[in-house]
Amino acid sequence: MIVSDAGLPGVKVIEPASFQDARGFFMESYNREALAKHGITNVFVQDNHSLSAVPGTLRGMHYQLEPSAQTKLVRVIAGSIYDVVVDIRRGSPTFGRWEGFALSAGNKKQLLVPQGFAHGFMTLEADTEVLYKVDAYYSQSDDRGIAWNDPALAIAWPLQPSVLSAKDAKHPMLRDAESNFTYAR
Repeated sequence: MIVSDAGLPGVKVIEPASFQDARGFFMESYNREALAKHGITNVFVQDNHSLSAVPGTLRGMHYQLEPSAQTKLVRVIAGSIYDVVVDIRRGSPTFGRWEGFALSAGNKKQLLVPQGFAHGFMTLEADTEVLYKVDAYYSQSDDRGIAWNDPALAIAWPLQPSVLSAKDAKHPMLRDAESNFTYAR
């Protein structure tokens, strides 16, 4: 596996080795020991799987408050997405900065989204399937989000959203969002 630091601290791009032959390909999509060599020691407790039928489906920008904060390991198994993370740790030198990544079934890249970051994605193809591991269980009482279209963030989404849940349409702007994450040097 190739593990690279992204522009925001703690965010990592993971490229598993893929072995191709006449049958197709084989890859280890998760190897705890290999990731630990790169400092990724999360114990994942839940796998989530989403299917988005329509290009332009936007899911996000989500996070969970402490003590239920989640680190996510995201990958695409069909189709493609534009995946976005936003630093929401108060006092962070990169607070309010976002970074976007192209993840697809074809490029097999994965994204590690640490606690203290809001996360969302937009599908770029029909019938896109996303799998992600999390290191804390879902907590409805700690579930929060920020507006996907917050002008202060100015996220450059590749498409106008075609599908957006009622919940995601109501998220507050970052300046008004509840967050209990603080930056630790």
